[in-house]
Amino acid sequence: MNASVAIQSLPEAANDEELIRIVDEVIDYIKSTGLNYYVGPFETAIEGDYDELMDIVKECQHIAIRAGAPSVAAYIKVIYRPEGDVLTIEKKVTKHHQ
Repeated sequence: MNASVAIQSLPEAANDEELIRIVDEVIDYIKSTGLNYYVGPFETAIEGDYDELMDIVKECQHIAIRAGAPSVAAYIKVIYRPEGDVLTIEKKVTKHHQ
């Protein structure tokens, strides 16, 4: 695993319920990839191969639009180590959730 991304998807929505529905569709897509992920209150972290993660980030925007958002903004953080492994989600947060 040479990369990790954190994505905060911010679709335009008429109200909070609609916002949550659209974001839930994005998260369902992330779950469907089979990659290791962690849903937090502001963003979702995903681990995997850099190129695959970049495709997932791109598709998250399409998912939000297909779910009914007229526009979507996203904040993306990327850790990429082409010649090695990045720190895992478990190593970063497990001790804080016990």
